[in-house]
Amino acid sequence: QVPLVESGGGLVQTGGSLRLSCAASLRTVSVYAMAWFRQAPGKEREFVAGIAWTGDSTYYADSAKGRFTISRDNAENAVHLQMSSLKPEDTAVYFCAADRYGSGSSSGRTYEYWGQGTQVTVSS
Repeated sequence: QVPLVESGGGLVQTGGSLRLSCAASLRTVSVYAMAWFRQAPGKEREFVAGIAWTGDSTYYADSAKGRFTISRDNAENAVHLQMSSLKPEDTAVYFCAADRYGSGSSSGRTYEYWGQGTQVTVSS
């Protein structure tokens, strides 16, 4: 079973926009904090954005602030990442993660479930 499946990745020009989606097969996604991480070849996985299980709080990496927006749709068991003003350095595989009753922490060690990832490539 694959609890989380990402989609929406692709090739986009610098300055463009892209919307990533994560479909969850978790029984009750509403009790999970959800987050997006990314990893470029030869680089460590890094936190991008997170949203608390309550939906009340969101968190962003400095590199994402002002450009990316994370949102959740509990009715659809999904989480999204709207990305704007994309830069070549945003190029990476983006992963969706879930943390039961979590706060949307930037620590990947707290997340129980991970998707397979979706490739985002930003050309100059």
